[in-house]
Amino acid sequence: MTVSKRRKGLTVASALLGGVLMLSACSGGDDNASGGDGGDSSQSKVDEAAAKKTSEAQIKITPEDGSDNASINNSAAVTVSKGTLTDVKMTTSEGTEVSGQISADKTSWKPTGQLERSTTYKLAAEAKDSDGRVAHENASFTTVSPANSFIGNFTPDDGTTVGVGMPVSINFDKAITNKAAVQKGIKVSTTSGQEVACHWFNANRMDCRPEDYWKEGSTVTLKLALDGVEGAKGVFGVQQKTVTFKIGRNQVSYVDAKTKKMKITQDGKVVRTIPISAGSPENKTYEGTMVMSEKFKETRMNGATVGFTDDDGKGEYDIKDVPHAIRLSSSGTFIHGNYWGAKSIFGSVNTSHGCVGLQDAKGANDPNTPGAWFYNNSIIGDVVVVENTGDKTVAPDNGLNGWNMSWADWKAGSAA
Repeated sequence: MTVSKRRKGLTVASALLGGVLMLSACSGGDDNASGGDGGDSSQSKVDEAAAKKTSEAQIKITPEDGSDNASINNSAAVTVSKGTLTDVKMTTSEGTEVSGQISADKTSWKPTGQLERSTTYKLAAEAKDSDGRVAHENASFTTVSPANSFIGNFTPDDGTTVGVGMPVSINFDKAITNKAAVQKGIKVSTTSGQEVACHWFNANRMDCRPEDYWKEGSTVTLKLALDGVEGAKGVFGVQQKTVTFKIGRNQVSYVDAKTKKMKITQDGKVVRTIPISAGSPENKTYEGTMVMSEKFKETRMNGATVGFTDDDGKGEYDIKDVPHAIRLSSSGTFIHGNYWGAKSIFGSVNTSHGCVGLQDAKGANDPNTPGAWFYNNSIIGDVVVVENTGDKTVAPDNGLNGWNMSWADWKAGSAA
């Protein structure tokens, strides 16, 4: 063997021997090398140690991450089991923080106010278990959009006192096709024990009332449980609200266009008689039972807005400071003060374009006029019954005037 071949052989042998030694050093060796652990691998020890460091606290955020069309009332709830919440932060996608509160037992959290529609929110929650180990959870969701939701604008307002004729009237901002489901989510009750029925005038309006006027002194409660109710295909309710209002004294006024007088009664007794001027023979006042829906100390009345125009298209009248005006119909029937007519017309001649006029003073500041007295002694929901005008009865949906419908017909319009 030459010197060069011998050196080459020794080099290969050395490399092989080194490989055996290297392999032995990385193979774990015998039982003594493993530390006498019965053969458990180092990886299992790592897993076991990691498990011991993981918090047992389990955080749940609703709605689920990535949800859309989420409720603006019942979404954004955080709960924890096997631990307590230490911090919850909720923000809009723009970074605006939403206020919320952790419960006394530190196991749940909710926002303190209603969420906005069509808004993306982010939630980050932190909790600790009994050993102080920390857990984290994050989620993002988007609330229902205006296009996919509906609300009901209702009257009267919460906490108000109204007259005995005031119905609960709800106008929905979207056409309702599933009326039964929506009506099921609405409940109207009264402390007087009167039966209350609801009537749909169209796809957007539902009114509720008893057979006879509300009992004076009673309390009426409206409960809206419409959150998540599908009112039309793909259109869901978002309201979850309770409203209460009180019924005041029983005041009903009777306008007689033939005698040209109005009798104001409280609890069935006449408290005052006021001379009036109703609609002229050419512009008769509607007959029927009407409910006061709005009051204005002064308001503008332009004939053009209700179809009374001259040849030039301008209103036959345009009075910018009509005093003590009370609305009786949506189409423009008012009972109001009149300062421009002679005092002699009241009680003797019907001269108006369809309203009921009472003698009054310009500026609406004289409390001694009949117009001022009636205005100051009337509240929204009071009833005015108009008789002997020779005109047709006002339509039940022209204002808050459902009392002009029989109880049987009223109940027939229910979807329940």
